[in-house]
Amino acid sequence: MTTRQKLKTWLHVGLLFTWTAVLATLFANVEVQIEGPNGWATNLPTWRIEHHWMLDLFFGGRAMTGYHAWALPTILAFFHLPMVFTCVWSWRLEARAAACYIFFWIWEDALWFVCNPAFGWAKLTPEFATWHKHWLLGLPLDYWIFSVVAVALFGWSFRLFGTSPAVSSSAS
Repeated sequence: MTTRQKLKTWLHVGLLFTWTAVLATLFANVEVQIEGPNGWATNLPTWRIEHHWMLDLFFGGRAMTGYHAWALPTILAFFHLPMVFTCVWSWRLEARAAACYIFFWIWEDALWFVCNPAFGWAKLTPEFATWHKHWLLGLPLDYWIFSVVAVALFGWSFRLFGTSPAVSSSAS
């Protein structure tokens, strides 16, 4: 991979990170308007499942609500829209979309605190963010686990690790 190709790849990665952060900021503000000072759809008029072993396994012990049951796949669909527009799909593009989706939710969740006048960054703690059940180094455990997963997916999708040749097809 030439220096120019590397630069182009890193600019692409930076653009995707930036765009995903912009989308997360926008949606965090939408959620602040919807939820107000009550996180995790606590006071929304929606159904709620508080305890189930699958929530512990896949959702960090948080409740599943009707709001989240619709919000999560909606955002996932948005991250797949470029593939629909272009009629191009590959495993690498799928990994890239999944990485952006994961980063989106990590950033959106953290930004919800920053943007919410009832919280702020200082209240992203176990005492105030009671819907996050597991914490590590001052942040929800999900942030750490899924950041590693997203970085691995991103790295693989762009072939950032190792010495494999650059992706040259339009499906990258």
